[in-house]
Amino acid sequence: MAAVEVHAVVEGPADAPVLLLSNSLGADLAMWDPQAPALAESFRVVRYDSRGHGRSPDPAGDSTIDDLADDVVALLDRLDVEQAHVAGLSIGGMVGLRLAAREPQRVMTLAVLCSSAHPGNAQAWRDRAATVRASGTGAIADAVISRWFTPPFAAANPEVIAGLTATFAAHSDEGYASCCAVLAELDLRPDLGRISAPTLVVSGAEDLALPPEHQQVIADGIPGARLLSLSPAAHLANVEQAQQVTDALIAHTTGGPR
Repeated sequence: MAAVEVHAVVEGPADAPVLLLSNSLGADLAMWDPQAPALAESFRVVRYDSRGHGRSPDPAGDSTIDDLADDVVALLDRLDVEQAHVAGLSIGGMVGLRLAAREPQRVMTLAVLCSSAHPGNAQAWRDRAATVRASGTGAIADAVISRWFTPPFAAANPEVIAGLTATFAAHSDEGYASCCAVLAELDLRPDLGRISAPTLVVSGAEDLALPPEHQQVIADGIPGARLLSLSPAAHLANVEQAQQVTDALIAHTTGGPR
C-alpha cells in the first residue's frame, strides 16, 4: 500500500532537533496538547494524525504496521528531516518500535508509551473493525474511552472525556477499522532485540487496554531500555500524568537527569 500523506503540525525552533509524536488509535495529534508547549521550547515538534484519523486521509483497505511506518518516513522526507527523536503512545508506540528496528538511521531516541509489541486478541480487533464498519466509531466510543483513564480522573475531568469522545466519534469509520487490522496482525517481538536507539518505555499502572506486562516485554526485549511506571494512570498516561510524561520525555531526549 502506498504511503498516506498524513496531516502534520510543526512547532518550535526550525533549527532545533526534531521530536516526532505519534498518536494512539482513536485519538489525533491534539492528544499531545499537554506536552507540546514545553517540548517546543527545545525541539522542533512534529505532531501528525495517523492515517484515517483527524485530518489525515483514509487508506484503501486494511493497513499493516509497515504501512504506518512508511507514512512516517514519507512525512520526515517531506519535511527534509534525516533523524528524529520518536515518541508514540499505543499504536503510535508500535509505529516507533517498527521504525526503530527497520530504519535505525532515522531514530535518535525512542519513547514507547502504553504500548505493546504483541497486543494479541486478534479476533477481538477484527470484530471491532467489523462493528465500526457496520455501525460507526460512535458505537464504540464510550466503551473504548472508559479504558483510557482511571475512574477518579474521568470523574474529575468530564470536559477531557467529552472532547476525546467527540474526536473519537468524528474519525473515519474506514480509517479506524483499517488501523484495527494492524493490531490484529501485529507481532513486533522479533524486532525488539534489533533496536539500538536509546529507549524509554512508559507504563500506566492502571492501564486496562494494554496492561503493564505488555510494556515489560518491550523493556526486557530492547537492549538497555528503561521502564517508567506511572500511577495513577491508565491508557492515556500522557494526559493523566501530563507533567511526569513531559519531564520524562525531556530527560530522555536530552540525556538529562532521570
